[in-house]
Amino acid sequence: MIATSPLIAFIPTRDIAQARSFYEEILGLRFVGEDGFAAIMEANGTMVRIACVEEFVPAAYTIFGWNVANIRSEIAELCGRGVSFMRYPDMQQSDEGIWTAPSGAQIAWFRDPDGNVLSLTQF
Repeated sequence: MIATSPLIAFIPTRDIAQARSFYEEILGLRFVGEDGFAAIMEANGTMVRIACVEEFVPAAYTIFGWNVANIRSEIAELCGRGVSFMRYPDMQQSDEGIWTAPSGAQIAWFRDPDGNVLSLTQF
């Protein structure tokens, strides 16, 4: 049944080489290969296809994210690798860019080189 089948995530890019560098070197995903349509990465058992598209408009919402154990340490590590975390004017965020949801989850957002919104969440 589909509910028990492995997931495949898709992320659009205009520049596979730049996206591969970001996801592999900055975020630490494992490069698996390329098939002419996408750079294929692996993230903790999930296949991530970074698909080359000619044109797209990045969504204003999160398209890909991670459930992390310690959001502050992950933010510090990513900031050390040159990642900048987003600020939303109508949200109360910590100095690191963390917003605490009504549920208590802590969330921080950043963009990839194509402008796709990515997130870290500590539940």
